Amino acid sequence: MDYGKESILRHRQCKGKIAITSKMPLETMDDLSIAYTPGVAAVSMEIAGDVAQSFELTNRANTVAVVTDGSAVLGLGDIGPEAAMPVMEGKAVLFKALADVDAVPICLATQDVDEIVRAVELMAPSFGGVNLEDISAPRCFELEDRLQDLGIPVFHDDQHGTAVVTLAALINASRVTGRELKDLKVVFSGAGAAGIATARLLHEAGARDMLLVDSKGVVHAGRTDLTPIKQDMLSITNNHGVSGSLADALIGADVFIGVSMAGIVKPEMVRAMAADPIVLPMANPVPEIMPDLAKEAGAAIVGTGRSDFPNQINNVLAFPGIFRGALDARAPRITTAMKLAAAEALAALVTDPWAEQILPWALDEKVAPVVAEAVKRASPSK
Repeated sequence: MDYGKESILRHRQCKGKIAITSKMPLETMDDLSIAYTPGVAAVSMEIAGDVAQSFELTNRANTVAVVTDGSAVLGLGDIGPEAAMPVMEGKAVLFKALADVDAVPICLATQDVDEIVRAVELMAPSFGGVNLEDISAPRCFELEDRLQDLGIPVFHDDQHGTAVVTLAALINASRVTGRELKDLKVVFSGAGAAGIATARLLHEAGARDMLLVDSKGVVHAGRTDLTPIKQDMLSITNNHGVSGSLADALIGADVFIGVSMAGIVKPEMVRAMAADPIVLPMANPVPEIMPDLAKEAGAAIVGTGRSDFPNQINNVLAFPGIFRGALDARAPRITTAMKLAAAEALAALVTDPWAEQILPWALDEKVAPVVAEAVKRASPSK
């Protein structure tokens, strides 16, 4: 099937993927008087007296804004807010189908961090949480940091959804190969939003030997071209002062995590890794190395971002349950403890992991409730 052609046809037929429906009946004049005027005035006055009632008397407690500026959409790049809308609608469909969260796409016609922050601050009273999506680095880091005091959870999925699912995959891959996270030498290709967030979460989980590699090579202290964020990452990566290329970094490595671009890992680079390496090339739609080539070169476990290979590492395993748990807990933010709890719960769903299954199926309906419960328990409000 030509999925692109079929997708355009379906979207044209349906005029997009989402719609709004009413929870209340609107069949009689009494129904109208309760749902709207005059009855609704009493509801508004309840909230005016105590704004916390907006979570009880409206759908706010179950509504998430999916906010983008269209600057880093999928692997398509800076394609603008209008072109980002189909992806944001897709996110909303997944929120609803997997976690019964109502999500609203918000595609902003600005890439100015100050303007985006102000826009989210102004719309916050309408939502129980904010999912930042497809916003390019390094602006995404500042943007998320500045929005942490809204009183509702703000979560950049490209960073933390990727980090949570990758950590879950690595927990089970380590089990299968008889390793422990603290002993792994981990090499990242890609030092943008996903790579940096994943390295940070792996460090919190116990990883201590990690290298970040960007388009110019290993991130090390001798480079004069590092952004402040990459410079800061040296506090938790490259403990041994390694320099050189990706090929150099992979010599003797236990794990490769790719969040960069297609085809940059060659079979000989996998062969230079430690015995039975874990190879997670997640560039989409074409990974850093195709699974068959990685396996032929000696990889014990391979996971990609694609659904047509085993071990799909997809954010859909994380964000619906994380937001469901955060909303149910009325959490003011999503903490590191909540992300670690999500990863551990996700990994535990595979009771007997093996090389071809280190994660649940991306659309497994059991995932979101289990992740949500773990996140809720780990929430600072509980």
